[in-house]
Amino acid sequence: MSKHTLAVLVENSPGVLARVASLFSRRAYNIDSLAVGPTENPDLSRMTIVLNVEGHVLDQVMAQVYKLVNVIAVSEMPSASTVHRELLLVKVATNKIAEILEIVERFDAKLVDEEEQALTIECTAESAHIEALLKALTPFGIKELVQSGLVALERGTAALSDRTLSAQGISTLHEIGTQADYQN
Repeated sequence: MSKHTLAVLVENSPGVLARVASLFSRRAYNIDSLAVGPTENPDLSRMTIVLNVEGHVLDQVMAQVYKLVNVIAVSEMPSASTVHRELLLVKVATNKIAEILEIVERFDAKLVDEEEQALTIECTAESAHIEALLKALTPFGIKELVQSGLVALERGTAALSDRTLSAQGISTLHEIGTQADYQN
């Protein structure tokens, strides 16, 4: 199996995330990472979904997601032409501050909070870089961590919303929220 990143453009309305997530659970597909947020258009949200599936299953998943009423577009984000990032916030015991600060600098991370008992570090990077940072900090005692899901954006001037909305004959200025929502 191999990891695939999907960008899903959806209407920004209640229940859409639940419908997309339930599609995966009903079919017993595991989501490795899921990040959802607003887009440049307040009527749209963008989901970035990372799956570990085979090629033909990926095609089935994409077709099934696209069939959902509130889904505007589904696109695979190929690694070669996409910028991938995750956010990590990690709280580390302050037993060796100088060594921890050296690691923070080496990994281009930031110290965002310093207390007597703990340092809080922020890092935005590719998944492998985040994993390496965590491995380097583990010997010092990780007290707590939170990691976002992967987000991805195509390199260059290409934009998922421009490409898909115009292909469907929907103006990017059109208010999608005025369309009927038959699943709510």
